Order: sequence, then C-alpha cells, then structure tokens
Amino acid sequence: MSNPPLPPTSRRWRPALEAVALPVGAVLVALLLFGVFCAVQGANPLSVFKSIQRASFGSWYSFQNTLIRAAPLILTALCTALPARLGLIVIGNEGALVVGGLAATAAGLAAASAPPFVALTIMVLAGMAGGGAWIGLVGLLHYQRGVNETISGLLLNYVAIAVLSHLVNGPMRDPASLNKPSSYSFAETHQLGGIAGSNVHYGLVFGVVFAVFAWVLMEHTSFGFKARMIGGNIRAARMAGLPVARLGITTCLLGGAAAGLAGMVEVAAIHGRANESLAAGYGYAGILVAFVARFRGLPIILVAVLLGGILASGGILQRQFKLPDATILVFQGIVFLCILFSDSLYGRFACFKEKTA
Repeated sequence: MSNPPLPPTSRRWRPALEAVALPVGAVLVALLLFGVFCAVQGANPLSVFKSIQRASFGSWYSFQNTLIRAAPLILTALCTALPARLGLIVIGNEGALVVGGLAATAAGLAAASAPPFVALTIMVLAGMAGGGAWIGLVGLLHYQRGVNETISGLLLNYVAIAVLSHLVNGPMRDPASLNKPSSYSFAETHQLGGIAGSNVHYGLVFGVVFAVFAWVLMEHTSFGFKARMIGGNIRAARMAGLPVARLGITTCLLGGAAAGLAGMVEVAAIHGRANESLAAGYGYAGILVAFVARFRGLPIILVAVLLGGILASGGILQRQFKLPDATILVFQGIVFLCILFSDSLYGRFACFKEKTA
C-alpha cells in the first residue's frame, strides 16, 4: 500500500530540519570525541564540561567574558559566510582582521587630535576599508586570474601577519614598548568603551548589527537572491546574464570589511594599540563559526556566543585540570572536522527524503 502524499508544510520543513539536525548531530559527536580526548589526558570529561559551562555562562562576569570574545568571532565569521553564499570558500579572515587593525591604528594615530567620535568613526572606516581591500583582492584574483580563493586567502594570512610583525617592530613601534613591541597607544578617550552597565565593549553591537545586515542582504534583497543563484549554479547564473564577477568581488569586499572591523575592535577596545597579539586566532575560529552556522547571518550570532564561551574557558581548563594550552584548539579542530564530515551526509538519510506515492 502506497503512502499518502505529504502535506506541503512538511515538504517545506524537511530541508530546514536537515539543515539544523546535521550540524547539531556533528557537534554532539565532537563533544563525545573531545570527552574521549580529555579522558586520555587523565581528566574527567563530565567535570571538564561542567567547568566549561561555569566559566562560560555560570555567572554574569563569565558571560561578559564570553560576549567580549564573541564580538570578533561574529565579524570574522561573516568574512567566510558572505562569499560562501556564492560558492566561494574564503579563509583569509585572520589576514583581513590584522590588516583592518593596522589600518585602524594608523588612522587613529593620525587623528589623535580629532574629537573622540570623529576619530573612532575614521578608525571604523579605515578598518573596514583595510579588511575589505584585503579580501577584495582575493575575489579579484579569483575572478580575473582564476586563482583559487581558498589558497590565496590562506597565503595572504601569512603576508598580513608578517607585515604586522614588521610594522610593530619597526616603523610603528613605540620605543617605550620594550618587552612587547607595540605601536603608540590611543588616548583613553579615543578607545572603544563599554556598553553601559557592563564590561562588554561596543564591538558586540557592531557584530550584531553587521550580522543582521548580512542576513537581510542575503535573504531579503535582489542582491542576495542573485548571490544565492550564483552559489546554486554559476553556469545558469552566467546564462541568465548575472554579473558574476562584480557580485563576487563586491561580496568579498563586504566580508573583508566585516573582518577588518573586527581588527578595529580589537585594537580600539582590547589592546588600545597594535601589537602581535592582534593575530590571536579569531580569524581562524571565525571560519568554524561560519561553517557551524551554515553561512547564515543570524545563526552566526548564536554560534559565536557558544564558541566565545568555550574560548573563555581555556584558562580554567589549564589551571584546574592541568590540560595543555592547546586543548581548546583541539576541541575546535574536532568540531570543524565533524562539521565538514556532516556535509557529506546531506540528502542521505531516508527520514529527510520526500516520500513518493
């Protein structure tokens, strides 16, 4: 006896259910594997998870630390998520963050005598311009010269970090920074302050606003429709007359601008100057956030907060369980591998397939 046809509502929800179930399942598997890793290291996995929860969300103080780390993760995740809607896998996030931070630092020092609001506005624009140009170069090389965007983005990360090291140890160095070479610091009035009633800086607001903008752009505008059409079938998009190269480079510019803004936030709200701590790995962690969130703007906010909490708990794992510094990086790597593997499972589960009459 044949099954009755499914109602239209069920058909609409099946892809969405699959898009949520597979990443969640992949994260659960990653948690299981990480628990095994902790057990091998001699730590009780349940105690480790409980400590991560307490250090991330157990109190208002710890939650603020989580939000502070989530801000750059949201912005760097958009650097991968936006181009991904066109089928581009861009991983130059770390380089764009560094270049954005350097550009914001140079602009902030040049505008040292300007009123604080003017100086911060110039720093924001400079950071976005620097990061946008960096990833825009990736898009330009891809569409004009056929260079693989993943390889060029990865290599440009190394270039950006080398430039950072050269500048803070040379032309931009404050002679007073002896043990940790750094640029001259910004005046306290020219630094990005905290949201009223908390220790969380305004970088979180920048991140949330940019993520909402990205979601509206990609889901509710003709620009986003064209971008998604290119990502679905680039050949059909070209036959339809869409300006593939122009849309792709523009999207790379936007993604890079988001990562560059993250760099501005780091120098203006965290360090108060530029130094080698600017390359702290937020760009690479943003790639993981983008993949887990399936390249969607709004889910990126939630995933960034979760990963920010895990990053905030790194210190306590070392102190309480004597685990290595790289334990959190191991966890990130396991999650990333599980997410990539889960991509190969799309459409293979019978429960997610349409039942035919």
